[in-house]
Amino acid sequence: MTKPVLGIIDYCIIIAVLLITLYFGLRYARNQKTTEAYFSAKGRVPSWAIGMSLLATLISSVTFLGYPGEGFSNNWILLVQGLMVPIVLLGTIWFIVPLYRKVIGLSTYEYFEKRFGSFARYYSSIAFVLRQFSGMGTVFYLLAVALSSMTGFNTFWVIMVVGLIIIIVNLLGGIEAVIWLDVFQGFMLFASGILVLLVIIFSVNGGLTTIWEVASANGRTGFGPYDVDFTRLTFIVMAINGMFYAIQKYGTDQTVIQRYLTARSDKSAIKASLLGILLTVPVWSLFMFIGTALFVYYQQQSLPADVNANSVFPYFIMTELPSGVVGFILAAMISAAICSLSADLNSLAAVGIEDYYKKMRPGKIDNEYLLASRWMVAISGFIAIGIGAIYINVGGEGVLGIIFTLYAIFSGGIVGIFLLGVFSARANRQGVNIAILVCILFTSYAFLTSTKIGLGEEKFLLLDMGPYNFTHDKLMLGVYSHLIVIGVGYIASLFFPKPILDRNLLYSGWVAGRREERAQNLANKNQ
Repeated sequence: MTKPVLGIIDYCIIIAVLLITLYFGLRYARNQKTTEAYFSAKGRVPSWAIGMSLLATLISSVTFLGYPGEGFSNNWILLVQGLMVPIVLLGTIWFIVPLYRKVIGLSTYEYFEKRFGSFARYYSSIAFVLRQFSGMGTVFYLLAVALSSMTGFNTFWVIMVVGLIIIIVNLLGGIEAVIWLDVFQGFMLFASGILVLLVIIFSVNGGLTTIWEVASANGRTGFGPYDVDFTRLTFIVMAINGMFYAIQKYGTDQTVIQRYLTARSDKSAIKASLLGILLTVPVWSLFMFIGTALFVYYQQQSLPADVNANSVFPYFIMTELPSGVVGFILAAMISAAICSLSADLNSLAAVGIEDYYKKMRPGKIDNEYLLASRWMVAISGFIAIGIGAIYINVGGEGVLGIIFTLYAIFSGGIVGIFLLGVFSARANRQGVNIAILVCILFTSYAFLTSTKIGLGEEKFLLLDMGPYNFTHDKLMLGVYSHLIVIGVGYIASLFFPKPILDRNLLYSGWVAGRREERAQNLANKNQ
């Protein structure tokens, strides 16, 4: 398609946002004197800002471009995963937050070690690192392809410039800069999404009523198919996957758990979590519906044949919006990517320091750890840039589905380990280690017997076991891995002695502590 030319005002807005981004790094640079300040901000951040940061952490180019592309080409089935988040977490966030704030220093996976030993810690942290790098590469890919199609910018230089800005912000400002940048980006995200949707609605002949009617008639609404079939993408597959995704993201993911640690108190952290949860779903829904509305709009207007689902939203922005508005939307898109990637980068460095560097070089002064943290930020940033560049060469359509698949594969039973650790006092280190090994074998089998490679029409399975191939949808792979860890881990634990545990590691301990606290408060009140 023809690449429209940005106006001067558009460039000015984009440059202004990039400069504001760098300002946040400089603004909080003087506070980064220790690793605690660098990664957890010493409780200096208010709960509402942490909530906005959680929103921005989970919103990136994937939301900005992947969701409209999916809404344009399909119904809303991929939104089901996000809709399950508040359903699951409104009942669990109350004890997850205080649990982590009480038993870990910085790394989420310290809990796994305290509960099940070092193997569980390293297994879960490695799975996190793999998920983060694959996700960061996808964000870079989507942003570069979108900006290239919209402006003609070279994709590699888009990745390089954005990547360098992210590295600089993290090197200078640490987690505090990342959180306040997230707040700024959160407001831009809401404003840009609502603005674009209103423009589309008023541009469609017949408005919102026509959008709903045409979209429904063409299978672009609803969350089906609703049949119980695990071999393809159905509502039940996404719903089950979404339940485990919610626990994994808010119960085992370093980027989220690290936000809990920046809050001033347990109460503040819980408020922040609830705010982030309740804001995220409307944003996902907003951008999915933008894709649905674009489908109806281009039923009434002509769409060039070379514009695919992933590029239809950028095409609309560049061809239908006025100068200035285009710059604002592009700036919001870039900002969304920067915020998400900044959070990922900071959390990767935190895990690198806590789970690996301090283990290899224990007892060193904090200044050494702080310097190593900055080196890890830089190294992780360049690795992510490299992965994004690789994605450019092997990219394709259906990015959102690919992301969900990678997330399922790299889940590796982590939620199963967490649930066993929290809810079962009988589960022990030996049983969980056996479960992890079984999970690795199962994940390898399922991936190899369900993944096809090859050029053109000729594709073949990595491993063909005939009738014993894994035939269920890949999103179920992650679900099964969690269930395997829970089942095998518990049963195998019965063959080994019951562990002696700190009650703070268990849900039952949290319940007992709450009862004691209420009893103490009642006793004080009656005195």
